[in-house]
Amino acid sequence: MVKKILITGASGLVGTELKKHLLSKGYEVNTLSRKKGNEPNSFVWDVYKGTIDENCIDGVNSIIHLAGEGVADKAWTDERKKLIIDSRVKSTELLFKTIKSKPGHQIKSFISSSAVGYYGDCGDEILTEESPNGFGFLPECCKLWEEAVDQGKKLSLRIVKLRTGIVLSNYGGALPQLDKSVRLFVGAALGTGKQWTPWLHISDMVEMYIEAVENLKMQDCYNACAPFPVTNKTLTQAIAKHLHRPFWPIKVPKKAIELLMGERAEAVLMSNNTSAQKILDAGFKFKFTHLDDALRDLYSPSPRREN
Repeated sequence: MVKKILITGASGLVGTELKKHLLSKGYEVNTLSRKKGNEPNSFVWDVYKGTIDENCIDGVNSIIHLAGEGVADKAWTDERKKLIIDSRVKSTELLFKTIKSKPGHQIKSFISSSAVGYYGDCGDEILTEESPNGFGFLPECCKLWEEAVDQGKKLSLRIVKLRTGIVLSNYGGALPQLDKSVRLFVGAALGTGKQWTPWLHISDMVEMYIEAVENLKMQDCYNACAPFPVTNKTLTQAIAKHLHRPFWPIKVPKKAIELLMGERAEAVLMSNNTSAQKILDAGFKFKFTHLDDALRDLYSPSPRREN
């Protein structure tokens, strides 16, 4: 029997590529979005009004929950912070409420995105999935997010949470933002430049979600990052090398970043030296373990399609 997956946030960077890849593997895919799409498997919900088309879970075996407001794209006003948290927590609660309302559902697994921001700013400390929750807005957001997801255990669902770092892609996300200054010949490290930056190629991110669906032994949280994190300075230098642009030895001062971004600077200056050992132990095989190989693939003159 063909397996059917429900994806929330399917119009985002990861969701778009994940949907394509699942379809190519023979899965059926339902999507849940704020706006109705042209496809028959497109369903609508309104998280803030608490409304959802309950038909979205008919015949579904697994849910991949990617929905959530962008974290770094707008200033962190109190209202924006509440929106960032509510979009994750309330959406999760609405999905579980829908599952409860349909006793005959076939859902066995609930795979949710999370973020390495869970750990907060930890300097050079090596972070495993057992490391404690940190301090600040992002750690608090991730904590509430994951606590909401864990409520699915009461519904006898297998829960997997992927704590994601920076997903590298040509089509959105952090990389086009990171390389903008480099392309303009003003590439330099941010802050001290020593902060660890966990990264993951988009292809590995997509495959990791599929692994989480198919590998029934996977449970709880995993750092969704390549095995070799790099510092902000190393990342910027590598981008400059692949774009054949200079990397300047000066550093952009922390105060200048805070002046430009306000409290959001937390997301840029946070140091997360994450370990990928748990996901490796689960049997996941990365296509791109080293940053140089990932950037070479993404910046090649004829980049392979990300699907």
